[in-house]
Amino acid sequence: MKFGIVVNVSRDRALELARMLTEWLDNRGIGYIFETLSAERMGSPLSAPIEELNTQCDAFISLGGDGTLLFTSQHSVTKPVIGVNVGYLGFLTEFSQEEMFDAVRQVIEGTYSIHTRTQLEASVPEAAPDEQFLALNDVVIEKGTYPRIPAFVIKLDGELLSSYRADGIIIATSTGSTAYSMSAGGPVIAPKSSVFVITPICPHMLTVRPIVISDDKEIEISVDAPDGEFPLNCDGHLRRMLRPMESVRVRKSSRLINLVANDKRDYCEVLRTKLLWGREHNPGL
Repeated sequence: MKFGIVVNVSRDRALELARMLTEWLDNRGIGYIFETLSAERMGSPLSAPIEELNTQCDAFISLGGDGTLLFTSQHSVTKPVIGVNVGYLGFLTEFSQEEMFDAVRQVIEGTYSIHTRTQLEASVPEAAPDEQFLALNDVVIEKGTYPRIPAFVIKLDGELLSSYRADGIIIATSTGSTAYSMSAGGPVIAPKSSVFVITPICPHMLTVRPIVISDDKEIEISVDAPDGEFPLNCDGHLRRMLRPMESVRVRKSSRLINLVANDKRDYCEVLRTKLLWGREHNPGL
């Protein structure tokens, strides 16, 4: 067994946990290797670029918040990922800092269970037919610095859904429904639901609402504007700038993400804890 470790190097507590973890692994003769930047901050010679890490380890450990886990998952292929929360909300990071060693022990012993999560796959066929971008949470097209309100033309399996005047469009997985989409007014969707949600950002019409669709649909989006460039973001990372009427195709990826599950908590508890639901009725929550 060999672990690939990715650390949020901007958090001192994450670096401290990484030192504790490597000492624990060393004492048990368990191998590990760091992502390059993490290795530099840890002063470790055991490193590999994040793009190559999955070929050199059996499982991943992400020490940080949901952003660190998203970064890790993009390169994990089908390897299990242990998410340890050193951030704030932590919807995706299943384990607390205190639970880290138990989670690692379960993976070593093979007694762990998995949450399989769907990813989105985005492409711009006209510009780069072989280029594909993956997103566990969401694909977002924004108006960027365009001074007016553009129209986002949306098709489902080639059929016109609508044309929305808005600041942007979010296509989110059920996993990503509690991220940017929720902030923009989208619904909370249980992670195992086989659906995507299309959420307009600040739409210019009161009748425009988020729409939930089956995840077997292909979504095509283009920006109807006379000029300008429009950012295409996947999981918060800029992937390219789009020209007017340049189409983005978004569909379910064949590459799934395997997150190591925390059997001590369920999704309802996560919602209550992270979103503070019911606290006014039960201050002990």
